[in-house]
Amino acid sequence: MFTRWSVRRRLTLVTLLTTLAGFLLIALVVTPLVHALVTSYVTDQAATAARRVSYGVQRYAPDNLKPVVATEEVDLVQVVDNQGAVRQASIRLLGKPPLTRVLPRDADSRVDSRVCTGGTCLIVVGYRVGVGSANWMVYTYVPEIPWYISIRYIIGVLAGSVLMSAIIAAVCWMVVRKALEPVKTMKNELAEITETDLGRRVPPTAHQDELDDLAKTINDTLDRLEGAVEQQRRFASDASHDLRSPITAMRAQVEDALMHPEDADWQGTGQALLTSLDRLQAIVTDLLTLARLDAGAPGRNEPLDLAVLVEEELARRPRGKQVNLGLAPGVAIQGDRLRLARLLTNLLDNAERHADATITVSVFREGGMAVLEVEDDGAGIPLDQRELVFRRFTRLDASRNVDAGGTGLGLAIAREVARAHGGSLTIEDSEVGARFVLHIPISGS
Repeated sequence: MFTRWSVRRRLTLVTLLTTLAGFLLIALVVTPLVHALVTSYVTDQAATAARRVSYGVQRYAPDNLKPVVATEEVDLVQVVDNQGAVRQASIRLLGKPPLTRVLPRDADSRVDSRVCTGGTCLIVVGYRVGVGSANWMVYTYVPEIPWYISIRYIIGVLAGSVLMSAIIAAVCWMVVRKALEPVKTMKNELAEITETDLGRRVPPTAHQDELDDLAKTINDTLDRLEGAVEQQRRFASDASHDLRSPITAMRAQVEDALMHPEDADWQGTGQALLTSLDRLQAIVTDLLTLARLDAGAPGRNEPLDLAVLVEEELARRPRGKQVNLGLAPGVAIQGDRLRLARLLTNLLDNAERHADATITVSVFREGGMAVLEVEDDGAGIPLDQRELVFRRFTRLDASRNVDAGGTGLGLAIAREVARAHGGSLTIEDSEVGARFVLHIPISGS
């Protein structure tokens, strides 16, 4: 049940129990000190009464002893002569034998002791009094203070601890409620935002504190969420459009052939359908690849030589354009061979489409990074469109004119593969054409 309580209730309960335990611990530490002080106080009272009686004994003994006048604090007094006989006593001790016969040591005139009688323990203060040639003793007795001092003291400590703990818990309840009001406001605002309009934001708090940082973090998250939702919508729209195109073409071709079956070129229709199916399959394959990369599906992690990988992939490709190589040996990386080969293939396909005559592929080390550059001598990509080409289903007008059958996903896949390997893929300045630059950490760096 405790786990279902609100933060305010849990903090208040913890505060109440903690402060109560703290006050009780303080009481346990302080009580011996208070006991010592009270014991010292009552002992001083007994000593004062003993001195007062000693003066009277010394002045009037042995024949003219005055009655012992007890006080409210000290009402147990005995005057004992050197023979052990009680010569005078307070009213409560009249007719009783000496409660103690303890004597001071050597030249001391005072002795402090303790005596228990009838289940009651008393603090004893005795003074030696010279009476003629004899030494008498004046004893005063006060009840010994118990370790808990008194029942009233215990009740007062417990009541005070509970009262102070309750006051602190009440203050904690109010403070936490006040402190959590912005959180409640953020929660309600966030619920409305997620249900109605992702363009709204959580208002900042009045103070630059942790709650204000929370509001900023929520707004940053909403910014990313809005961007992701917008990207998802755009992606779904573009995917639907690109998937619909080959399906529409296939449907039109089949319907046209069925309308005039005797005149239809079934061989040509079949070839056209295969072309549309190839495009449809390419789009679906690229979509599945992107889905795996977005989901963070782990790839193989094996040692690779980037220059060797480039040579192997180029050996498998038909040469449509001249390819110039500048491959530094021994550029070792860790990664998934198939995914990196797909990245290289997409870059080479893009360069093949846009190059006029020559493609340049370079591999070298730069600091702790392995660098792969694929450069063509085509028209290049304007500076303001260099990030745009990495968006999914994005094909510039020049690309559509060169290759109307592209999926628009090749460069997006290449960048995601680079990111999955802890690297980056960008378009850098070049004297002519477009220069794609891949950075991947060197193995062991």
